[in-house]
Amino acid sequence: MSIVLSGDHLTTADVLQVARHREPVELAPDSLDRVRRCRAFLERKTAEREIMYGVNTGIGELSEVVLTPEQTERFQRFLVYSHCAGYGEPFPEEVVRASLVSRINVLLRGHSGCRPAVPETMAALLNHGVTPVVFQRGSVGACGDLSPMAQAALVLLGEGEAFYRGERLPGAEALERAGLSPITFEVRDGLASINGSNVIAGLGCLLVEDAGRLLRAAEAAAAVSLQALNANLLAFDPRLHEARGFPGAVESAGRIRALCEGSALLDRPGKKVQDAYSLRSTPQVIGAARDTLRFAREQLHIELNGVGDNPLFFPDDDGGVVITGANFQGTPIAFPLEYLGIAATTVAALSERRTNRLLNPNLSMGLPAFLTKGAGMFSGLMLTQYTAGALVCESRVLSHPAATGSIPAAADQEDFVSMGMTTALKTRQILDHAAAVIGIELLCGVQALDFLGAEKASPAVREIHAAVRERVAFLEEDRPLHHDVNAMAELVRTRDW
Repeated sequence: MSIVLSGDHLTTADVLQVARHREPVELAPDSLDRVRRCRAFLERKTAEREIMYGVNTGIGELSEVVLTPEQTERFQRFLVYSHCAGYGEPFPEEVVRASLVSRINVLLRGHSGCRPAVPETMAALLNHGVTPVVFQRGSVGACGDLSPMAQAALVLLGEGEAFYRGERLPGAEALERAGLSPITFEVRDGLASINGSNVIAGLGCLLVEDAGRLLRAAEAAAAVSLQALNANLLAFDPRLHEARGFPGAVESAGRIRALCEGSALLDRPGKKVQDAYSLRSTPQVIGAARDTLRFAREQLHIELNGVGDNPLFFPDDDGGVVITGANFQGTPIAFPLEYLGIAATTVAALSERRTNRLLNPNLSMGLPAFLTKGAGMFSGLMLTQYTAGALVCESRVLSHPAATGSIPAAADQEDFVSMGMTTALKTRQILDHAAAVIGIELLCGVQALDFLGAEKASPAVREIHAAVRERVAFLEEDRPLHHDVNAMAELVRTRDW
């Protein structure tokens, strides 16, 4: 089913469907009418020789250089060329597709002054599976993601490179194979294609959707561990969490209670009055991450449906107004993505502490040391905790903020930038690490259930046990564990928790 892009009502879930699951897009007719009306206004102002930033002037520190009418169209192509200055490996196709969705929706608001051909051609790339090759590094997150978006814009011109049906091709060849034609940029088209934080936004949409799955997996892993460790579920009582009032904690405690419903393993004698923090504060910690995720999603929804560009054209105000500002600035979405990385790191650190309790015979409520029958001859799952610890340590380093790290550019005309792309890249790495850490907890928790009798677990946890055992066998005696760890990380990333 097509995702209709209209300049408003776009969600992170919609972006995911187009970017990862390759749903087609449609452009709402009334939004294209807005684009045409704005374009007509721009063309009138251009004919009147009004000076407008990025239309008939240079950019950045060169904004005081006024271009001749003969230069203005050629300038748009040179603008894209000069901004293709990225470095490194290409983004996965889903990230570039998400970025294009985000940019199309900005242009459809009708304040960017481009021709309809620009969003229409971007939509055609999405619908025909032509994905520009875009390098991962080079954006400072203001004026938006200029370098990566410029690489994407090259393909609109029939230049650059693109992925098509699994091949990396010259842009012109990819378009030809897909039955598409390049466009020629006219006044304003080039800058309108690149001047926003759309790669941060597109990647951010994928990150918040993945983070939601991660937090559900963290609650599932906690439910397994709580039953294996005979935890006291009074700490999950709804009255406790409603008394404090944080919605994330209320939601997380409720979900964990539901996952533990009907567990005979929680009826064992020897239950403590108060468990360690890594058990009883689980809903407060994962709940805080849920609240963080909600904030990040809200900020991204604003960005997706707002106008990140410069200048903005308001054809219906006082006969038409052009306003120069800084709506390309990535800070409003960099901050929540920083916070999301901190939250994921914290959830992973908590998971590692529960793993420790499962493996440590002094803390595991009678489970065998390192969850092996032959401790001494066998080391069991001991080394999986080392991996979890290493990943948490690296994630803590990655949690150092990039969004406070402005380095001035463009001869100090652009003297404060968001570094939001660095934020998004490192948050992506943190989520990947966290998936492995939570996967390790699940690996250990399910091994513990097998010693205790998995049939005594709650129905929901028995389903989790079965999903794990489809991918990883019981550890009867020591074997290489790296395949198990990677399989569990993939399960965390892909299962519908």
